[in-house]
Amino acid sequence: MATNLDHLFKDKVLGHPTGLFVLFFTEMWERFSYYGMRALLVMFFTAKIFDGGWEWPSSWAYSIFGTYVSLVYLSTLIGGYFADKIIGFRWAVLVGALLMTLGHACMAVETPFFIYSGLTLLVFGSGFFKPNMTSIISEMYAEKPEKKDGAYTIFYMGVNAGAFVGILLCGYLGEQIGWSWGFGVAGLFMLFGLLQFWLAQNIFGDIGLKPEKNEEKIQLKEGERLNPFTRFELAIITISSCLGLAWILNDPISKISEGQYNLFDFTIFNFQGADFAIILALVLFVVLLFIRIPKYVKITRDRMIAVVFFCFVTIFFWAIFEQAPGSLTIFARDYTNRILEGNAAIIFKVVDVLLTIVPLGVITWVLLKLFKKTFAKYSLSNIFLATSFIIIWGIAIFRLFDKLSGDVAEIDASWFGTLNSLFIITLAPLFSKWWESKRNPNANMKYAIGMALLGLGMACVALGSASIPPGAKTASVSMIWLVLVYFFHTMGELCISPVSLSYVSKLVPGRMIAMMFGIYYLAIAIGMKMAGMFGEASTEIAKTEGLSYFFWILTAISIFLAILSVVMYPIIKKLMHGVK
Repeated sequence: MATNLDHLFKDKVLGHPTGLFVLFFTEMWERFSYYGMRALLVMFFTAKIFDGGWEWPSSWAYSIFGTYVSLVYLSTLIGGYFADKIIGFRWAVLVGALLMTLGHACMAVETPFFIYSGLTLLVFGSGFFKPNMTSIISEMYAEKPEKKDGAYTIFYMGVNAGAFVGILLCGYLGEQIGWSWGFGVAGLFMLFGLLQFWLAQNIFGDIGLKPEKNEEKIQLKEGERLNPFTRFELAIITISSCLGLAWILNDPISKISEGQYNLFDFTIFNFQGADFAIILALVLFVVLLFIRIPKYVKITRDRMIAVVFFCFVTIFFWAIFEQAPGSLTIFARDYTNRILEGNAAIIFKVVDVLLTIVPLGVITWVLLKLFKKTFAKYSLSNIFLATSFIIIWGIAIFRLFDKLSGDVAEIDASWFGTLNSLFIITLAPLFSKWWESKRNPNANMKYAIGMALLGLGMACVALGSASIPPGAKTASVSMIWLVLVYFFHTMGELCISPVSLSYVSKLVPGRMIAMMFGIYYLAIAIGMKMAGMFGEASTEIAKTEGLSYFFWILTAISIFLAILSVVMYPIIKKLMHGVK
């Protein structure tokens, strides 16, 4: 496919093609909408009716949250397939953005039909959007690999800028003005992202258009052979997938309907139907791995086993890390002292102003540089982008005036979620330098350090909540414990999340990357669902043993997996056969 890369690199902003910054702002608005809505979801479901919420039991909210974020990652398999085989990356992004815009619009209505419809549209929209933005970047830099790391760094900053501003502003609007405002604003900016991408898409030339049929035969290395799936293996995949998907959907439906709608309302071999279904699905998947992996040559087989180990650790990393929009946000809302007075209030207000103005100022500066290069040719796209920033500045200034009034400072529960993006932007360059230095840890040590930091963060909140008695509905724990949680968890994320896909791509042959990426995203999806299950467990544990006990359990799981990663190093190193 002709990509006309020389033309792409003719007009540059900060040393990169202007097309990268079209993607930067599109992804920024998508992350704004996703994280902005996600920050409100559990709080909306559990808020009192007179506060505009649905006053659900926490277990219901955690269950539907876990199902939602799990399906977001599972849907990337569908979106990636359609983009690769049928519609191309560019149309996949547009379809995804449109579905998400409609999804957020539905969420703003706040009736059961529209909330559930909105979540469904958001799941499929994310599936089409999420995997294909990075695919466009990969094609843009196909002939300039030396600039790819810098491009992904800039793009990653757009991701975190969107997450930061989304949580900050949607969280404020949802908590202080009304839930519809938070959900609706998320949809508004997703619409702006859609329009500015649609109107500027010609900037990418032929990149991301409908894929051409590839008739080339797969080139195999000496000793390798193709291993197509047998009918028996395809049957295992089908049964396991159907059981797993049915369980994920049935879990919140059966709880919310209080058993009225339950696909697994039966008992078999002394197991409840739902437990039997998910155990059978997992057993079948493990059986599939035992059947498939031995069919490959030794080096490929060994490296696949290493990938499976990393995926296993990944499941628990995300299950614990994703307590942020769930149990940690509820902890911030119900058990944290979020009212500051005197000098503490003044200091926070100054910090809050800086944290709002400086990032928006930097992003606006980048926007102006893009305008200089593209306004003449893509004026309408730039007008929509400029309009979105005018609205963003308006909301931000309105929020600041509201927060600066009075002698006290009240911190929104969702505000703490912004710390993750803030710490990533601050710490990512330091970790990048570390990975490029002579002290760059091996894969196992990165996972071990990441899990240890995850455990350290949970230990902080476990210590902070130690004074909360079992069954307590409210408390006034110092907010420093939540700040420490996000600080350590962000460092853990930087050790695991950015490098995981890199290891998958290095460890398996090119023809198998799609399959192994599928297994990796399946691992994340399982972790996301487990995050909801852990959140559900927190409510019962808090009643009987205390909330601190729950956080100590997560600490123990994290530290155990950190130790396991260290212990497994000699074995995994051998299995990786020289891959670093």
